[in-house]
Amino acid sequence: MAGSDSTRFIFVTGGVTSSLGKGIISASLAKLLQSRGYSVTIQKLDPYINIDPGTLNPYEHGECYVTEDGAETDLDLGHYERFLNVHTSQANNVTTGKVYQSVIEKERRGDYLGETVQVIPHITDEIKQRIKLLGENNEYDFVITEIGGTVGDIESLPYIEAIRQLKWVMGSNSLVIHLTLIPYLAAAKELKTKPTQHSVKMMLEYGVQPDILVCRTEKPLNDPLRNKIALFCNVEASSVIESIDTNSIYKVPLLMKEEKLDKVVLKMMKASSRKAPNLKKWEQFIRRLESPKSTIDIGLVGKYVELIDAYKSIIESLIHAGTENNCKVNLRLIQSEQLDEDNLHERLDGLKGVIVAPGFGDRGIEGKIMAITYVRERNIPFLGICLGMQCAMIEFARHVIGLPEAHSTEMKPGTPHPIIDIMEDQKKVHIKGGTMRLGAYPCTLREGSRVHEIYGQQNISERHRHRYEVNNLYMDRFEQAGMHATGINPESGLVEIIELKSHPWFIGVQFHPEYKSTVDKPHPLFIHFVKAAKKQK
Repeated sequence: MAGSDSTRFIFVTGGVTSSLGKGIISASLAKLLQSRGYSVTIQKLDPYINIDPGTLNPYEHGECYVTEDGAETDLDLGHYERFLNVHTSQANNVTTGKVYQSVIEKERRGDYLGETVQVIPHITDEIKQRIKLLGENNEYDFVITEIGGTVGDIESLPYIEAIRQLKWVMGSNSLVIHLTLIPYLAAAKELKTKPTQHSVKMMLEYGVQPDILVCRTEKPLNDPLRNKIALFCNVEASSVIESIDTNSIYKVPLLMKEEKLDKVVLKMMKASSRKAPNLKKWEQFIRRLESPKSTIDIGLVGKYVELIDAYKSIIESLIHAGTENNCKVNLRLIQSEQLDEDNLHERLDGLKGVIVAPGFGDRGIEGKIMAITYVRERNIPFLGICLGMQCAMIEFARHVIGLPEAHSTEMKPGTPHPIIDIMEDQKKVHIKGGTMRLGAYPCTLREGSRVHEIYGQQNISERHRHRYEVNNLYMDRFEQAGMHATGINPESGLVEIIELKSHPWFIGVQFHPEYKSTVDKPHPLFIHFVKAAKKQK
């Protein structure tokens, strides 16, 4: 519920090193404010020149997260949605590429009336406009804007300058939180504040005084250290917030509550407390997370398993679903490229369920197909996501229907049996960025099917990111052999879900259910997949 006051803006910057957890701190603060009755959204500003992460290799940037409205975004937006249970959109992720693209298009149209286009004011004005966009119409009480990268990076300078300008104009309606590192030197057995001092000094050189310092540390901060940091960095001692290492990102909101981060923010921004934060449901989730009644081993077969951020949403969805089932999911990450007939049994032995991951390209495909044969023949619960579903169709066509050369035209354009083919409206698309089937689409479930029972309704909506689809010319043969299309897009006839009738739990989905699983609302497909895995002997 948005208040009568104008929207307040909180900026989260990082210093010393990247990967300190700006996204988690932003999401945790948002959760605390939300639990007090405020409406909050979070935005990520990324300094790279790519238009969006959609064309980035997962090894470069981790998972590409897709919003309801089809934006390919940074994985931090997944954290925002999982914590807040509120949808983000195109406006919640801005890149330097988008900013420059917009400014150059305006210059070409003549919008600047012949002015010399410069970083200041034109680029910074565009950044400011993108930040303020989410605050229009007072829809939100708070807009939290996370700046990617580290202060001092050349590419971050326009964003810091935009913050300086906004802070000057907005006054107490804006606030800067600087996330920094207090390293522990084991040899000296002490925490060192100098990196934080230098980081804040650099912010001051750019004209921005941080209002609150959140200090990542592996050892607790004592009062003398807090007072020292406060003195050298021009902040109140109460504004030096400890963010100690923890074994779960979901504990961070509770840690920030103990540190009174939300109270300090409300006081500095002259906002009423409204009510005490209500995190009972969140605390129940943490209790179940920390005290599981059982443990199960589930395998995730993919080609990016060396980097867990590539499958971040799937991993978090399994945590949500495991907690809902009062069990801990031990995830075994299996490199599909390395799977072969000699090691298949050893790599998959003991698993109670297997997920075959999404992806693009032919690398590791045969390993994924091999894994699917293994679980299909042994009645092990299976969930195939996007390419994982397509691999299940190829495997079934080869080994059950009797089409040994069945394949996808993505991997083998000349296959005599194109079980998976490029979508009709994708055939003339040559530009890669933002041109896939993206965002939420409706799906109608077959009555009496397993997925109809799982969802508890006939019409659902799920998010997509793909160019290839099941070739409907083969569906009669699949149906006759026992592989059923139990979810169909009502407009295009696209196969969205497949189920193997003779198997205890074998489901493939063309969409990405992991994008919609949150702490407050774990996704039903993952809940039932884990439940089926628990029943395995």
